[in-house]
Amino acid sequence: MLRFLCIACFPFFLQAQTRDTLTTFQPDSTFFVRTKGPLAYLNYGVGEDRLGGAKMGYVDSLVLLKVTAKYKDLYRVRLTNQLSAWIPQTLTKRDTNVRLPSVQYLTASWRVSGDNRQDYVSIPLPERLPYRSRQEMNPARIVVDIFGATANTNWITQLRTAKEIKNIDYEQVADDQFRVIISLRHAQHWGYAIGYEGRRLVIRVTHQPEKLRLRDLTIAVDAGHGGSNLGARGLRSKQYEKDFNLSIARHLQKELERKGATVLMTRNNDSLINNTDRVLSLRKLKPDLLISIHNNAAGDTTKTKGTSTYYKHLGYRPLSQAILKRLLDMGLTEYGNVGRFNFALNSPTEYPNVLVEGLFLSHPDDEALILEDGYRKKMAKQIRKGVADWLKQVRKQRS
Repeated sequence: MLRFLCIACFPFFLQAQTRDTLTTFQPDSTFFVRTKGPLAYLNYGVGEDRLGGAKMGYVDSLVLLKVTAKYKDLYRVRLTNQLSAWIPQTLTKRDTNVRLPSVQYLTASWRVSGDNRQDYVSIPLPERLPYRSRQEMNPARIVVDIFGATANTNWITQLRTAKEIKNIDYEQVADDQFRVIISLRHAQHWGYAIGYEGRRLVIRVTHQPEKLRLRDLTIAVDAGHGGSNLGARGLRSKQYEKDFNLSIARHLQKELERKGATVLMTRNNDSLINNTDRVLSLRKLKPDLLISIHNNAAGDTTKTKGTSTYYKHLGYRPLSQAILKRLLDMGLTEYGNVGRFNFALNSPTEYPNVLVEGLFLSHPDDEALILEDGYRKKMAKQIRKGVADWLKQVRKQRS
């Protein structure tokens, strides 16, 4: 469910507040922290809305960060001479035993290998340094920046066991920014994870499934909200979003299973499961892709209506586009295909994922449609067809 706010006014308010409350530490009073927890993350700035601040990305635990300022419950941390990020204090613990190198944190030579599920890029480092990543399209690449590292990589050993990684290279973007460039064999991204094994940074690139049909895939279906987390409420019916989400998710489960897919449900009843637990559970289950089902609401009950799909990572946009096209075939109003969406279930890079916002419960026409179970069943069928269309498109790309 989305909410709307005056984003045009918000930056001015934020700047004023920041000037009043930002505490900047002098060079002799800066200190170091390490990340903690399984889902530590860095934000670009101190702004936030109901989805939280704009995330730069997740980082592993025990990553070393230099704190240069504080704002409310956030630390500003230095990544390079030109770039900082922000992290909640609760995701850090102070480290008073940091031993800084006399000159630089140098990379060593690295290794690329693979097994029957993933390829591995293993980069030895002298410290658990912060990083960020992004997906690129045309050509398909994964780009990882390691902050604070300087190249001393004089060879890269590449084994034929690596199946998805086509080429790999690096560049020193700045004195304190080392960039890893991973070129993929297939046009469609199928996921990757980044983490440390000791002080060795390992990038795990998931192989595209050999058989790209529903009957050969494990698909996670997420019914948004649940329990005391009610979601939006119907304008006239006063029925809660959580129930519509679960109904569509169950219909989708049946649609996918009827085509032979294995389906993992994040919830199959009216239970309260927070999004952090959903993400961590899916990290263990390793689905081939994820579809999260929600429905929408807005303060405007006369004009704002329609269906939409959402993605965060560029490589997963084609999935969201294919599903939206099928939903629009039902004659629904297009609310849009929304990118860079800062929703927890869109955040994982490990597998393709999409958020589907079915209809606006706050609009009488949309609400009237979704009240009918037959219509919810039809929506689920269209979502399934959208996934099948996307798989067909991916098969054509690699033929």
